[in-house]
Amino acid sequence: MAAPNQRSKHELDAPPWQRVESTLMSTARAIRRAYESRLVDLDLNLTQASLLAFLSEAGPISQSRLASRLGMGRAATGLVINGLEERGLIERRADPNDRRAWLIALRPEGTRLIQPILGIDVVLRRELRAGISGPERQKLADLLLRLQLNLAEILDGSTE
Repeated sequence: MAAPNQRSKHELDAPPWQRVESTLMSTARAIRRAYESRLVDLDLNLTQASLLAFLSEAGPISQSRLASRLGMGRAATGLVINGLEERGLIERRADPNDRRAWLIALRPEGTRLIQPILGIDVVLRRELRAGISGPERQKLADLLLRLQLNLAEILDGSTE
């Protein structure tokens, strides 16, 4: 990345690989790599760790709701669930309110991974946020949410 005094005055003047969208995508990939490198000792990737942490917080939930909450497709979520189930970290339980549905729930082995996952998250977030003030993080969050709303409008419009 260019030094601050070498940057273009306006991001539209920057080459495509330095525009905000490209910077956002490369930053997201780098954050994922950082999480993945920290989770390797737990034999988990970020998606698996996120799913386990979400189940810890939400309790048993249907696969379709879990997929929606994690922003994943149902089929991709099913593959992650299958892998975690094979390892004995989660289980499928009959839904007492719907005989056709299954709930995804943590098993004790999965529950034991929650504190290490959360510990990794706390440390890495602190490292990632170094030198960025609370108000700056809030502004970034607001801007990213606006981008998400714009994307939702674009994607909803493309299905018509």
